[in-house]
Amino acid sequence: MSVYTEVSRDVLATFLDNYSLGDVLAFQGILEGIENSNFFLETSVGRYVLTIFEKRAAKQDLPYFLGLMEYLADKNFPAPKPIKNFNGATLGKILGKPATIVTFLDGKCTNSPSLDDVKAAGTALANLHITATDFPMQRSNNLGLDGWRPLFQKSVSRAHEIHTDLVFEIESALDRLEKNWPHDLPKGTIHADLFPDNMFLKDGTVSGVIDYYFAATDAYAYDLAITLNAWCINSECVWDNEAAMAMIGGYEAIRPLNLEEKKALPLLLEGAALRFLLTRLHDWLNPEPDALVKPKDPLQQLACLKLHQTGQTIR
Repeated sequence: MSVYTEVSRDVLATFLDNYSLGDVLAFQGILEGIENSNFFLETSVGRYVLTIFEKRAAKQDLPYFLGLMEYLADKNFPAPKPIKNFNGATLGKILGKPATIVTFLDGKCTNSPSLDDVKAAGTALANLHITATDFPMQRSNNLGLDGWRPLFQKSVSRAHEIHTDLVFEIESALDRLEKNWPHDLPKGTIHADLFPDNMFLKDGTVSGVIDYYFAATDAYAYDLAITLNAWCINSECVWDNEAAMAMIGGYEAIRPLNLEEKKALPLLLEGAALRFLLTRLHDWLNPEPDALVKPKDPLQQLACLKLHQTGQTIR
């Protein structure tokens, strides 16, 4: 989350004329994250988040993202629920950009997750996978295996500015992953971005899973690999095997992995690290001039990738 588009009170009032949300009591920007412009909105009716979709979110994908959130919320999964306007639509426009309002979820994310928190994240991910089994919409993962090399080509000419060996490291990883990537694992709707700042906890339980704007149809075990990297490797790139086992245990309590998924997990962890290395590399080299949040360092994900390549994480 972040703020790229400033919204005046007059612009907000005009947008809210399309909703039955009462009077505005509070309105302020949310600065975390780097993808869209987000604002906390409190009215006499309740609390919400207003999101304005910026460049990376493709307009044709927005009905999928909003439809998924609505589907999950209606199934009692703790996802934000998009609010419909007087026309029955969950998507409108602010200053010419697509925008939506979703319910605000109580709770807080954690920067220092306990083993119980990590296990809860695994359980929440599995619950999402199971809950969305019958979600009728599909979306190709444009940040999956087939998208990695084209994404790298956008940065290859300047990658050396960050690390002298970065081009070699990425090309070597791409060659290895493209050659060995598993294509027949169980698939369905995945979150694809369940980092600690996208999960809220309240009174020791998961009260919210947010930020569905990378969700897609892909392998469940790949989603688990993304989440393992996000929660079980610290800022010094040390792998916490106890945390990883807690997460996998929480996940398998809801959705057991099959043998092929377990065998593929080490490679999926490498792929998950490469995916975030490539997007962070692109964002680092092409920062949004109006962004209030600095892009994340891609070298942290390079270290994560190299750690998995040693075979010293999950075997």
